Amino acid sequence: MSFSRPQPVPRVPTPPKGDEVAAYETYLEAQQAVDYLSDNKFPVENVTIVGTDLKMVERVTGRLTYGRVALAGAMSGAWFGLFVGLLLSLFGGGGVANGVIFIAVALGAGFGLLFSVLSYAFTGGRRDFTSQSQIVAATYAILCTAEAAGEARQMLMRSPSGLGKARQAAAPAAPPAPRAPDPRWTTPTGEPRYGAMLPGAGAGAGAGAGAGAAGQPGQPAQTPDPSSGSTPDQAPRYGATQPPSSGDRPAPQAPPADPYAPPSASPRPPADDDPRPQG
Repeated sequence: MSFSRPQPVPRVPTPPKGDEVAAYETYLEAQQAVDYLSDNKFPVENVTIVGTDLKMVERVTGRLTYGRVALAGAMSGAWFGLFVGLLLSLFGGGGVANGVIFIAVALGAGFGLLFSVLSYAFTGGRRDFTSQSQIVAATYAILCTAEAAGEARQMLMRSPSGLGKARQAAAPAAPPAPRAPDPRWTTPTGEPRYGAMLPGAGAGAGAGAGAGAAGQPGQPAQTPDPSSGSTPDQAPRYGATQPPSSGDRPAPQAPPADPYAPPSASPRPPADDDPRPQG
């Protein structure tokens, strides 16, 4: 009977080496796979269980009150007092042993209760619950050395519980169905109906017009000038002359080459020197 020599554990943290043989979602499944390899005389000293995507999970077990704190402190103090009482009873007589144990248990329970209540009172109620912390991994992979990885993989494939079978990948989520067009506004081919106004189009146009009329916030609204010939509702006053529009104004003339030359005038037809009618 020969025993395999275990590999020395490195003192410095080093990443694991080897080929991945199988991967499992829980640690119990990975433990069962390694146990199956060990039962079939496989050198398990070449196997490493590696957990990936580690998470620290804190599970809340209950609410913490003064009563629970006092009870837990008294129980822990009583156990400590019982241990001290048994040690003292070994050096005492038979009649004194029972009394020493009872006194030690009572004193231990009292001091444990007192210390627990005081320590909880000093926390100020910042942690009124009990919990248990645990580090879990999303996936547990089994690594094996390159020379023995093939044998380990074949052995797991032959396991009756299917420890080495590949897991089925989760089916991808189906994309959402496309939204059907509203027959009130669009035709069956998806084109907008003639004369139909889409919902929200009128509101958007009205909001844009209102915003343009009101102007930017913080600026006063422009009021018509009474001297300009218009009423407050922008209607022309009766008898008031309106200034010429930009279309009625004469086009500006280009400045002459000679600044001292008179302004140019439209040419006139030549005058007839003889006013008598020609016969």
